[in-house]
Amino acid sequence: MSELLRVTPGFVLADVDADGVPGFDGGKKEGEQALADGAAELADLQERLYAQSLFGGGKRLLLVLQAMDTAGKGGIVGHVVGQVNPQGVKAFAFKAPTDEEKSHDFLWRVRKQLPPAGFLGVFDRSHYEDVLIHRVRGFSTPDEIEKRYGLINDFEAQLVAEQTTIVKVMLHISPDEQKKRLTARLETPEKNWKYNPGDVDERKLWPAYQDAYQRVFDETSTPDAPWFVVPANRKWYARLAVQRLLLDALRGMGLEWPAADYDVEAEKERLAKT
Repeated sequence: MSELLRVTPGFVLADVDADGVPGFDGGKKEGEQALADGAAELADLQERLYAQSLFGGGKRLLLVLQAMDTAGKGGIVGHVVGQVNPQGVKAFAFKAPTDEEKSHDFLWRVRKQLPPAGFLGVFDRSHYEDVLIHRVRGFSTPDEIEKRYGLINDFEAQLVAEQTTIVKVMLHISPDEQKKRLTARLETPEKNWKYNPGDVDERKLWPAYQDAYQRVFDETSTPDAPWFVVPANRKWYARLAVQRLLLDALRGMGLEWPAADYDVEAEKERLAKT
């Protein structure tokens, strides 16, 4: 599944079927079961990652989630990241920058939220907002945005060199599916709080956002920090796909339980005498 979702040279976002289920042969029922089946391994690997950090290990994992509104970022956090021990998770949702954050370079606030060693970090939106919405809304000059692609690549290369594995995911939904989800938020009183009138304004800019995402993929999907585009019209599939991306990343770290730094047999004897 990972290879089918990976952004490689020649990738075209417009060719991705938001209804698709690449790498999975079953339907919703089978997908939900597969998600449940993967939970134990995900929790085990995350615990190994955390345990290693207590004995000097420096590895960490960062999940970057980007998407148009209603694509399901919150569902990924709840149904996938929620499968692991929250004590080993650092999640942060980036909003519009504050005046203080604007007074620094655009990566300043991002660095503050990076996961420590042993943690699974989650960015609900990220530094990519500074080349997406800034490009679409004209908040920065074209020259500044072009510079930022390079700065992002350098930033992520540094993180990888410091033992951070980065999984960058764009949840891809269709405009029709987004309209259904926004309508549901308006028609269901208990979901009214999720609705933002500004989402309609952003919908009007859909083609511009798709172009901005394409540019991001062209410029920042690197061998060490590739992008993965996950079809997200089917929520069950998007959750399963992200879980499998995380599993692949954690498996690739070669995580083992740390060896005890004390004499296990001696401690058994001491404990038996108490």
